[in-house]
Amino acid sequence: MKKAFAIAGLVSVSLLTAACSESGSGAENGTVGISMPDKSLERWEKDGNNMVTELEGLGYDVDIQYAQGETQTQSEQIENMITKKVDALIIAPVDGSTLSDPVNLAANQDIPVIAYDRLIMNTENLDYYTTFDLVTVGEIQGQYIVDALDLDNTDESFNIELFGGAPDDNNARFFFEGAMNVMQPYMDEGQLVVQSGQVNFNAVATESWSASNAQTRMDNLLTGHYSDEDIDAVLAQNDAIAQGVVSSLVSMGYGSDSRPMPIITGQDAEVSSVNSIIDGNQTMTVFKDTTALAKAAASIVDAILTGEEPEVNDTESFDNNEKVIPTYLLDPIAVDVGNYQEILIDSGYIDSSDVE
Repeated sequence: MKKAFAIAGLVSVSLLTAACSESGSGAENGTVGISMPDKSLERWEKDGNNMVTELEGLGYDVDIQYAQGETQTQSEQIENMITKKVDALIIAPVDGSTLSDPVNLAANQDIPVIAYDRLIMNTENLDYYTTFDLVTVGEIQGQYIVDALDLDNTDESFNIELFGGAPDDNNARFFFEGAMNVMQPYMDEGQLVVQSGQVNFNAVATESWSASNAQTRMDNLLTGHYSDEDIDAVLAQNDAIAQGVVSSLVSMGYGSDSRPMPIITGQDAEVSSVNSIIDGNQTMTVFKDTTALAKAAASIVDAILTGEEPEVNDTESFDNNEKVIPTYLLDPIAVDVGNYQEILIDSGYIDSSDVE
């Protein structure tokens, strides 16, 4: 049942660095439009900054816009970029099901479109996609819980609750699928018990990936189902959700010697969560090296605009209901208190002054 997850993402970084340095120079001085969902999550601002750095290093002008979490705002911003005749678009959608019209408009103007980390659905005019292995993200989270509870070497049962991502984020369902691939057999055997009975994605999804929404739901779960027993693990599918869960648990008396924190997963390696891991509250996070993701997106754009063939490594997995999208897929990495220094600090991804 156990699955080993190699630190292949570090290899991807070096390969993509070479790809970007050897690709075209951007001598045409084209402009690349970047549409990002919002700045409410730390990672999106970091992603945007990384892409600007990569593209400007290749000689491109960049027009970057943040949609403040509003689908209509994002559509209008993209249409404005098209009107300004950008040469290519990189889009991380607020909601991937709402952008087929602006993507089709871009195609009418011969502007290539690359989806960034979230797939854009229901259009044949999406050209490329770059993301992390989404199912593997969930599998890493699920496997971490299985290993931390040592489920393969005990008959003991443990209480767990599940927190999925935003219901309008296509990625969230892949994350949940991966986690359940690993944990479902242990749930079927009664080793992992969900006292609330909430086990399908629609029941556990967290609107807007919101920490406050996660905290409110965790409060309700603890009050309704854990007055007489403790919770042993929480599948939280990103760091914002994890921090909402942590806040709820601390308010209910968890985090003491007599009532230790449960295992709590996360995703994105946000600074606040890394500090929470160091403090012993959140247990782990899944690191997705957005520096490497930015390099991948920039490399694809540069290849298109200089007449080269973009590098992809997956031509089967991502169907947007109109076609399978050629994809460059990167590998995520599990990070906890034992390896955060090596993976996040020593690599320069997070400044040492930002962690305790």
